[in-house]
Amino acid sequence: MENFTVIIQEKIGYFCVFYKEKMVREDDIIKAASYIREGKLVAFPTETVYGLGANALDPLAVAKIFELKRRPSFDPLIVHIADIRDISTLVATNDNRIYQLAEKFWPGPLTLVLPKKSTVPDIVTAGLPNVGIRMPNHPIALSLIKQAQRPIAAPSANKFGKVSPTTAQHVQKHLPGVDFILDGGKTQVGIESTIIKLNEKGFDILRNGVITKEDIEKIIPYAPEDKDKNAVLASGMMHSHYSPDKPIYILNDNLKVDREKAGLLSFTGQDIYGYKKVIYVSKNTDMREYAANLFEAIHQLEDSDVDYIVAEPVPEEGIGMAIMDRLKKASYRYQKR
Repeated sequence: MENFTVIIQEKIGYFCVFYKEKMVREDDIIKAASYIREGKLVAFPTETVYGLGANALDPLAVAKIFELKRRPSFDPLIVHIADIRDISTLVATNDNRIYQLAEKFWPGPLTLVLPKKSTVPDIVTAGLPNVGIRMPNHPIALSLIKQAQRPIAAPSANKFGKVSPTTAQHVQKHLPGVDFILDGGKTQVGIESTIIKLNEKGFDILRNGVITKEDIEKIIPYAPEDKDKNAVLASGMMHSHYSPDKPIYILNDNLKVDREKAGLLSFTGQDIYGYKKVIYVSKNTDMREYAANLFEAIHQLEDSDVDYIVAEPVPEEGIGMAIMDRLKKASYRYQKR
């Protein structure tokens, strides 16, 4: 658990999780867990972004997620677990590859889309026969799930289609009506999990993340399937997503930029002069650092006095594929088509 210190004193029942300068006491986690059991909504940190959680087995509670986020009912949710044994309560297959992947990548930012059992309400999967499952790599998230004794359905804790939240303050900005927020500081990975679907030959990628195709190919083969490009088979697959309220564009040779009005997301630190505001998403052109800082940087520029945002692209390979996926979807509504 990098950047975390866990202190347990069993005699007095004292338990704290420290995250940099943030501390979440056991009382807060117990309260949040009780809210989950009562059918309420809790925002909590994962290693990727903050999630808006509800009891995944309670369709009325899950419906509140869609209502608060204004999320369309055809967009499925991811279910978060804290114990590999919970897979068997949610998934209608004993495919050994699931456990090979879980052993390698869980807890961590990999979601597996698998055939669901009838115990998973259809509202969670948008009526699809498969459910996305992952185990987050964050002690607050894991503690919450364990205390709640329920799997937790949780998309990102923001209004649908808007910039994903990487701090509790981002959650409060978008969802002031949430029942409870567990503040664990800034998330570390910064973009949502990789989503894959297993098939007879191997796996297909439904959403790119920091766990790359090359990482997963070390376990099972990559076997992409023909699919409808407009079909929403998992979270984050719509063409327009992650969009700030201010226009955002990807820098290219054909883009005419009025630098005095624009905010720049700079990756290389080159050609930065004249912009109204510049945010460096990486100190040394590190892709993981860009991913970790991407959404927070967009939030900062969205809340600043710039008229629009331009983002420096990266090569579409490895983690760069996940970064460019977010930038393309964030800018989709502002593109001229």
